[in-house]
Amino acid sequence: MMETALWLLGYQLAGEVLSRGLGVPVPGPVLGMLLLFVTLCARRGAPATLQTHAPRFLAHMSLLFIPAGGAVLAYQALLADYGARLATVLVLSTLITLLVPGLALHWMLARRRGGGHD
Repeated sequence: MMETALWLLGYQLAGEVLSRGLGVPVPGPVLGMLLLFVTLCARRGAPATLQTHAPRFLAHMSLLFIPAGGAVLAYQALLADYGARLATVLVLSTLITLLVPGLALHWMLARRRGGGHD
């Protein structure tokens, strides 16, 4: 389990170093996950330790939402002023995130079948 934690924290640290060092406007953990993804693709699979222990980490992902819950309480007045706009943006961005890949998949499958829903 410790090796899995080291993998994940190491890639998060690498992402933070890249994000801050290069001034990239992407959060370090996101860059770290991208680096991990590239590494796993290059290795053509995950090491046994990640395959074994990653599900245990995923079972406790809800702990990552505790800071967000604290922020909601800390910025309650700000959310009261901008909450409706924020909710609208979140709903629209979620719909776009779900619809665009779905439509792209539909289009690619139609092209593959020779159907032509272009």
